[in-house]
Amino acid sequence: MTLSYAQAHDLLEALVRARKAYDGDAFVALFTDDAEVSLDPFGTSLNGHNDLRAYLNSAAEAERWFDLQVERHWAAGDAALAAWHASWTRRSDETKVRQSGFLVAEADGEGRIVRLRQWPVTREVPAGEEGAR
Repeated sequence: MTLSYAQAHDLLEALVRARKAYDGDAFVALFTDDAEVSLDPFGTSLNGHNDLRAYLNSAAEAERWFDLQVERHWAAGDAALAAWHASWTRRSDETKVRQSGFLVAEADGEGRIVRLRQWPVTREVPAGEEGAR
């Protein structure tokens, strides 16, 4: 499937909505049953709906005030590409976490994500040190 610019936008917006709401059903519905998701180029990939749902459940327990924004996106062949940023507070120690990165989401013929890869840069500011830097 060749994604149009508008289709890439809609796919990314649905991904952002589901991720921000921790909506497991809406989140996994965006992916094929055997989707591969790499959240970090050096980390272990998530594979399939069970891994994706477990990831989202874990994030819901660990994060507070999660926000995710797509800054700009492109469509190239069967892929949606996007520059994005996210922020949240880690519940366990109140550390402020900020990420910025790039992602590529490859879609199948039905517009569902077959493979998603991210390249994030992360900055963490421990609680109480917000103004120290």
